Amino acid sequence: MSLIKDTLFASPIESVSSFKFDSAVVNVFADMIQRSVPGYQTIIYAIGLVADRYAKEHTVCYDLGCSLGAATLSMRHQISTQHCKIIAVDNSPDMLRQFKKTLDEDDGHQEVDVVCADIRDVPIKNASVVVLNFTLQFILVEDRYDFLQKIYQGLMPGGVLILSEKLRFEDQRQQSLQTDLHHLFKKSQGYSDLEISQKRSALENVLIAETFVEHQQRLQSVGFSSVEVWFQYFNFASIVALK
Repeated sequence: MSLIKDTLFASPIESVSSFKFDSAVVNVFADMIQRSVPGYQTIIYAIGLVADRYAKEHTVCYDLGCSLGAATLSMRHQISTQHCKIIAVDNSPDMLRQFKKTLDEDDGHQEVDVVCADIRDVPIKNASVVVLNFTLQFILVEDRYDFLQKIYQGLMPGGVLILSEKLRFEDQRQQSLQTDLHHLFKKSQGYSDLEISQKRSALENVLIAETFVEHQQRLQSVGFSSVEVWFQYFNFASIVALK
């Protein structure tokens, strides 16, 4: 199936409003995220690999902030453990409507429950794997500790959290470098300077990035015994936290 090209910010917008995961974004989201997040497909594939290693029989794998379900489908097709249910959660009805259409045509064998809810309100129980793939960055910073603590408490001993995030850098030279490299990546994917600028304005105060150290210290403070980056491409990284 061909992707609908993202042109949401291609024309000048007099007043750029805050970014929302509405129907307009849903229609182009698959194209948008592949052209905006360096290494996205690598991360998605590896989520399935990691999930297969940690998924246990009669436990649950959570994809929190699942959007169109890319991480869920990666887990569904790579987890070999039997009787391991996947719960995919998102608060965008438009996203889930499209995801359910994809799921209806998918031939994966793992059971998938799709839930429309705020991920902060979803109970985490009997979990062997939890995925937050570019999701935490959209949650208020002051809510992140309690949310991650709930995830930790809901994980079984030996469980894993996969956390992918856009990173911020304390050193302003690094921040400038990594931002410029990301913009060059987006230009190489066909985005114009206008699109990059307007998208950046839309995400301001919506996507709040933190440093790796901030993520690491918070995850360790809620109880995770090991927190490391397994993948980084410019200012986008994926972290594995082990219970």
